[in-house]
Amino acid sequence: MTYEQALNYLASLGKFGISLGLKRVENLLDRMGHPERSYKTIHITGTNGKGSATAMLTAVLTASGLKTGMYTSPHLIDYTERMAVDGRPVPPGAFAEAIDHTRRFVEEMIRAGGEQPTEFEVLTAAAFFYFAKAGVDYAVIEVGLGGLLDSTNVVVPELAMITNVTLEHTDRCGATIREIAVHKAGIIKAGVPVVTAAQGEALDVIRQACIDTASSLYVLDEDFYAEFAGMTVTSQDITVKTVYGDCGLFRINLLGHHQVKNAAIVVMAAMVLSRGEPRITVNAIRDGLAGAVWPGRFEIIPGNPVIVIDGAHNPDGAAALRRTLDDVFPGRPVVFLLGILRDKDVDGIIAALIREEDTVVVVPPLSERAAEPEEIAPKIKARQVEVSRSIAAGLEKAGELAHGNSVLCIAGSLYLAGEARKIVKKIK
Repeated sequence: MTYEQALNYLASLGKFGISLGLKRVENLLDRMGHPERSYKTIHITGTNGKGSATAMLTAVLTASGLKTGMYTSPHLIDYTERMAVDGRPVPPGAFAEAIDHTRRFVEEMIRAGGEQPTEFEVLTAAAFFYFAKAGVDYAVIEVGLGGLLDSTNVVVPELAMITNVTLEHTDRCGATIREIAVHKAGIIKAGVPVVTAAQGEALDVIRQACIDTASSLYVLDEDFYAEFAGMTVTSQDITVKTVYGDCGLFRINLLGHHQVKNAAIVVMAAMVLSRGEPRITVNAIRDGLAGAVWPGRFEIIPGNPVIVIDGAHNPDGAAALRRTLDDVFPGRPVVFLLGILRDKDVDGIIAALIREEDTVVVVPPLSERAAEPEEIAPKIKARQVEVSRSIAAGLEKAGELAHGNSVLCIAGSLYLAGEARKIVKKIK
């Protein structure tokens, strides 16, 4: 299988859509000899911040001298981003090999009368195989959707992390915070420690799950604390204290007050892991956080105009983006290139992100689920609202509208962020 053939094979699985449940992936991994059991794992879920936390914890483990795999979704530009070792995406040839290896067992399943695995299930199994073949010590695994019935929930991790819980995927995980929290808390396994920044009803659900499974729980503002200590346009400083003592000052490249919480969760998680892994030290945590990057999350591309790319795709993410824009670029006009999927909370995203003084160009994200720009534009109450039928044309129009010291912000969907980032990087 070549890389292109691997992509075509995955595309052929798209017709099976999203189908939550563990039966198919368990069957597949059983036939593959359970590669996910050959290394230690950390499992991460949450409404927002799970990708950032995954990237930061991976960087910390790598800085500790541990060979570390990272599994994330979706990708911004290329499928190879979804599985990485020590921060380096899987080479295309190795990606194709992993998909081809997994395909053989999928075909064996089908011949035996088993149900066809979905694209995400095949990707997950292929990533587990790739990490096993690479000989990683740890793999940091980001949940795809929810937790309880997500394909990644076959792992029994050393530690589980739940960044936060707000409304999302209400069509699949429930219409209330409590119902969604049940899905997130579904990654909690017996005796496995849990670190979270969840609050309110969601925390109640997580706390009860930890009681039921005899799992230690570490909660932000109860067992560990973080304080913002300053920000520039390239980094911010935070201080963290944990039940294990004062960890001191840390510098992170990911901007925004929401990243203070995410980084604090990572510090606490690393401190818990350090009890059984002496290579994880406070200095290693500091080095890892200082080097961690996560493209498409308040990613600043200098120039005229300065460009900010952020995949904010729900109201809480949009609110965090707006606050960070105000903190990093106070008083500067903002021109948005906005694209949202139709199954997202369009009204909530717009209300959290857009102000009357803003300028907005609405485009369709690169997805079959894209909301039509002509349907979104009338909902936006801003100084100027334009519509473009393509991301490239929208970028050109937004650039023309970004006068003086304006900031051009690309937001609303990771599918938009990835394609726009590819175009911008070529231009720059």
